[in-house]
Amino acid sequence: MAQLVSIGVAARELGVHPDTLRRWEKEGRIEPAERTPGGRRRYDLAKLRRLGPHKAPSVRMTIAYARVSTNGQKDDLTRQVALVESFCAAQGWTYEVICDTGSGLNYHKRGLRQLIGRICSGEVGRLVLSHKDRLLRFGAELVFSLCEHFGTEVVIINASLESSFEEDLAQDVIEIVTVFSARLYGSRSHRNRKVMEQLRSIAAEVSA
Repeated sequence: MAQLVSIGVAARELGVHPDTLRRWEKEGRIEPAERTPGGRRRYDLAKLRRLGPHKAPSVRMTIAYARVSTNGQKDDLTRQVALVESFCAAQGWTYEVICDTGSGLNYHKRGLRQLIGRICSGEVGRLVLSHKDRLLRFGAELVFSLCEHFGTEVVIINASLESSFEEDLAQDVIEIVTVFSARLYGSRSHRNRKVMEQLRSIAAEVSA
């Protein structure tokens, strides 16, 4: 006789949040074995254990993440999206693309927060990036550690294309300038504005 468990127990078996199971049911990816007269879901424990934690093959998504720093880089964002989409399609993966516009130093971007939440819910089986720094300029390893913990594979399409020290430094400076320029430009200090313009110019020359 099948051992039926509640949605809370089922979620723990798969290593996901109960809301993830509810969403999977709406999408037709997983079904409870039955419902109680009160409408509560009951899942077959043996079937869940065959899936294993974080291993529901038909329900775990491939998420591709693309990011640019400013709205003026929309063409670059379009190219990134085209690259990750063509790569995922070539592999035959069912995928979704999350796009962000914001500094690689900003940990509060809407898309990034959505991505991390979905990784932690156990529903992301694979994360695809065009380059490592498209995730974050600093701290990407923390997200990769979360991926390892929740069984999410990380695929970096251009991982073999290493940038030079000068290029990395220039990009870091540009990111820092992007973060602080709005504040400094808002002040009345002509000196602040001049310093930021010089830094931006130097960084652009190095990266050219």
